[in-house]
Amino acid sequence: MPLLTTAALLLAAGCSSPSRSADLPAAAGGQATATTGTAAASSSERSLAVAAAPADAATATAHPGRSGAETAHGTTLAVSSYDSKTRRAVIAPKAAHRPSPSSAPSPSGTPHRAAVGDVIASAPAPGAPHGLLAKVTEVVGETAAGTEVQTEPATLNALLGDDTARGTVPVDPAAFDVEKLLPDVDLSWTKAGDVHVGPQGAEVPLGSLRLDVRTEVPTAAGAAASAAASVSGYVQVAPQVDFRYGGGGYDTAPASAYLGVSGDWTSGWALKGRAAAATTPVRIPFAKLHADPVLQVGPVPVVVNLDLTCYVQISGDGTVTVDVEQDVKGGFRAGGTFSPAKGWTPVSSSDMTATPVRTSVTTAGSVRAALGAQATVGLYGAVGVAADLAPYLRGEATGTVTGSDGRLDAKAVWAVYGGVDLSGTLRLQLSVFGTPVLQRDLPLGTLHREWKLAGGGTP
Repeated sequence: MPLLTTAALLLAAGCSSPSRSADLPAAAGGQATATTGTAAASSSERSLAVAAAPADAATATAHPGRSGAETAHGTTLAVSSYDSKTRRAVIAPKAAHRPSPSSAPSPSGTPHRAAVGDVIASAPAPGAPHGLLAKVTEVVGETAAGTEVQTEPATLNALLGDDTARGTVPVDPAAFDVEKLLPDVDLSWTKAGDVHVGPQGAEVPLGSLRLDVRTEVPTAAGAAASAAASVSGYVQVAPQVDFRYGGGGYDTAPASAYLGVSGDWTSGWALKGRAAAATTPVRIPFAKLHADPVLQVGPVPVVVNLDLTCYVQISGDGTVTVDVEQDVKGGFRAGGTFSPAKGWTPVSSSDMTATPVRTSVTTAGSVRAALGAQATVGLYGAVGVAADLAPYLRGEATGTVTGSDGRLDAKAVWAVYGGVDLSGTLRLQLSVFGTPVLQRDLPLGTLHREWKLAGGGTP
């Protein structure tokens, strides 16, 4: 009885964004379409460039409310240490800008170091591995390491004010820290001028990250040794961060905002054997990835935190034995968009094309398999969007054999479906943009698409 096919893949959390005062609507049927706003920019706003920050991104500061000093600007200072429990930071000149011991002190004490009311934005620093966005509430005093200050959480609008910014920045695949959760996991990536070779390193496109995995999966109770189940394959992704800030003011919510992740992916994987019966799907994480890419938004370093857990998930009735393989290609995006009229709303889309490589099922039953990922994206250590993207394969087969007068009559019906589920949550911490605080986490809703790959029957 021929059949079964597999669909699977990676990632969640993606994005794209329209111009000022326009929103990306929540996806319908798995698609989200950008619309273009027509509101004219005010003469007071600037459009800030968004790009990958240099390795030595400067700390930015602004002092909202101080006449002539509202605009954020880069400094020669750096956060030399931060205590997340007490929220005390030590700020000092970068090594290249430190005065010599014989230099005269500044006549005004510490104006070049910190002042109450300053809002600072820093790339990852000692004690602040996810970056720091904070407001100075007290200058505690001078120490041998620099100026110690007491801080409280701040928001991006205090730095960006009525400027606008939008951009999409690729994430350097070499920037990911990878924790392998299974023995047979290999990592490959390529970037300009550098290649990290894994099992298929030469085939990884520029800017892409690839994970290859092979693992045994539980088999049905009492199954023969020949029914041993395993899954193997790879996921390959070129992730991008999308960021948008629509202006508004230093003490008011922005006219719009957007945060998310998007990218292209490719995967190929195979499932063999008889998966265990499971009322609840068996999820097997095989790798955790983390990166803190820094976006340079005008003079402001905006730290984006990305976490990804890749997994294999299997469920079935324990009766069907399969040998399936499939290649999948597509794109994804997921994130949250803000407008004063609607507040925060989800944006998500995914599309994929699936190519069956081989399919077979030897007994009646059902099975579902996914190669997916849980992802989170946030700013300065505060998670804003959590998503779970699970491209999957679902196969069904039924059959009967009856006998009469020495004749056998066999009947069978089978079908294989590919699909994708996307679910997640918009978190309270998205208020880091300066938007109203959410009263509770908002579900992204469930995006579900399924399509028939093959099917048939015998009379």
